[in-house]
Order: sequence, then C-alpha cells, then structure tokens
Amino acid sequence: MDRYDFDTVIDRRGTSCLKHDFKAERGYPEDVLPLWVADMDLPTAPEITEAIRRAADHGIFGYTVPKADYWEAVLSWYDGHFGYRPDRHSAVITPGVVFAISAAIRAFTDEGDAVIVQPPVYYPFFSAVTENNRRLVKNELVYRDGRYTIDFEDFENKIKENNVRLFVLCSPHNPVGRVWTEQELKTVGEICGRHGVLVISDEIHSDFVRSGHRHTVFTNACPQLRDRAIVCTAPSKSFNLAGLQISHIFIEDRELRRRFRAVLSAEGYSEANALGLAASRAAYEKGINWLLECRSYIEGNLQYLKAFLAERLPQLRLVEPEGTYFAWIDFSALGLDRAALNRLIIHKAHLWLDAGHIFGERSEQFQRIVLASPRTIIVRALTQLERAIKEESE
Repeated sequence: MDRYDFDTVIDRRGTSCLKHDFKAERGYPEDVLPLWVADMDLPTAPEITEAIRRAADHGIFGYTVPKADYWEAVLSWYDGHFGYRPDRHSAVITPGVVFAISAAIRAFTDEGDAVIVQPPVYYPFFSAVTENNRRLVKNELVYRDGRYTIDFEDFENKIKENNVRLFVLCSPHNPVGRVWTEQELKTVGEICGRHGVLVISDEIHSDFVRSGHRHTVFTNACPQLRDRAIVCTAPSKSFNLAGLQISHIFIEDRELRRRFRAVLSAEGYSEANALGLAASRAAYEKGINWLLECRSYIEGNLQYLKAFLAERLPQLRLVEPEGTYFAWIDFSALGLDRAALNRLIIHKAHLWLDAGHIFGERSEQFQRIVLASPRTIIVRALTQLERAIKEESE
C-alpha cells in the first residue's frame, strides 16, 4: 500500500512560485498549464517537512555549519546507492549546482579559454560559459533511431582544435534522458585525460534512473581523473528542495578545492541555508521510501504518456528516457517551424513547456515536458495537446 499522496493537486499559485506565478512576466498567457521548469508539483517527504518544522520551532536561524553527523548522512547515501564515498573533507557546499559550475569555470579557466558542452543540454551550461567570458565549444550529441549517443571523434577533435580547458558533463543527461554507461564515461575520461581537460560532472539527476540502467559516478568510472574532476550533487531534484539551496560539490584534489573555495570566498559565500541543511540531512537519512514511491509514480506518468502517444498522437516521437523525470518529445512529423510549433503549444494547447531550441539550435522540433506532477495534470496536458494538434490538422 502506498504511504504517500502524489495524486492531490496542490495549488502553488500565490507563493511566488517560478513555475506557476510568473506567466505574464515570462510572456505567457495566464491560462497556460506549466510543465516546464524542473521542479515537482509533488509534495516532498513528510519526514523532511517535519525536520524543517522542528528547525523552525527552534526559532533562531543564525549561521549554521554542518558537522560530522550531517556529512555521514550525505556520504552514506552516495556510498549505499552508487558505491561512491570520497573523504568528507573533499565536499564543499554551494547554493546550487549551476552556481558551482559557474564558480568552477572562474576558478579553473581564464577569460577567453574554451569550455566544451554537449547539446542539446541544460541551457544554463551555455550562459555559465559565455557570461564568464569563456569560449563555448559544442560537441553535439548524435540523434539516431530515437536515441542519443556521444560523437567521441568530434569530441576529441573539438578539444584539440580549440585547446579546450574544461568539459561540463551532464550525467544523467538533461533533457535527452541518457544514463551514460560506464564504458561511455571511461571513453570520455580517456579523451579528457589525454588532453589535460578538467571535468565538471553535473550528477544532480542521479537518483532518477529507471529500471535496467545504473548511474555511475564519473570518478568511479575514471579513477585516474580524481585529481582532475569535480562531481556535483544535490538533494534538490531528488526531493524537490531546490528553493532551500543546498548542493554538495565533491573535489578530491586539495589544490583544486583550494582554488574553488577561493572563488566562493571572493563571491562572499560561506555558511549554507540553515533550513536547507535540516532538510538535506532528513532527506538522506529518512527519505528513501518516499523517493522510491515517487519514482514509481513518475514511472506511471511516463507509461501513461507512452500509451497516450501510441494510441492518440502517434506522429509524436518520445525519446525513451533512461533517467531524469523529463519526457523529450520529437514534434518534427507535424511539419511546423519553430514559431508555428510554439504557437501550437502555447496558444492552442495552452501549455507552458520548455522549447527544444533553448537546449541547442538543432533541437527546435523538440519539447521537454516535466513528468513530476499529479497524474490528472499529465492527463489534462496531453488531452489539451491532442485537441490542439487535431485542430491544427483540420
């Protein structure tokens, strides 16, 4: 019997919620159903809520620094789930993974240096490079037969041709849903090792891996690069805690860690969010049952979407996800250009999704849908989409 309620629709309007309360500010009609930004419309584990409540009842929210028992909870989670247990002194807390990536770019490259990414990819990767005045290099993933793979030859050539200094890896990959195999990661590591490229591995979606697949921490696949890699993790996606701003960045090399901390110090960041620390510890100590049920529920949403597309919208092609809680859907069979597709999604289907082109220019025929919502919301969204596509074709 299920212990947690994921079916109840919680009204998030009026809470300054980015996902629901900023339609007009982002240029969208007020009637759109938002399934775009990667946070869940599902309540977090009550065990976490209770931990936050206890911390709030204390009534004092001064500077808070985690002690050994906090790190034991975090490291035990990664050891138990992924066989990854670095020394706790290698961990650095930041307010988010994107913050950490931007800080690492400043710490380990100079202005004008080349940084490589793999589109279609989480779009803040692009701005983290360009807004820090680094040169963006793209190793496009290969989309063939409904699946994405890495073009390793192009990856190595781009590194050599551009004297790339740093690679930002998305693992599992957002938005295409690949869970890179250990061999794929080894090949990436071998190429980066040959050319002295430092690797930042964004592993924020590692807890959302579907049955039949296994997430491998980058430095477990490539132990020879432990002194040339940064592993970025967080409880934010796993337990819907993004607003509490806690991420755990593992930097095993002492000198890299010193340089990274120097950038954080220059930014004026030191102590973490006190309630975020309480929530994070509770998540890792008591959140496993909730996470398992949540993954099962989202899997049910995915299966519903697959059946709906097969039966009622066969012209749309789902890229079968191996991980994350996204559906990455190919709309190219509709024969619409980017502007027409966006009009269809926004003004006819009344949906707010993430348009594919923001993840990379070659993906303008795709849309990303967040599946971490009550089932009725997914049903409503797909029904609206079906109606709009039928009207478009009439």
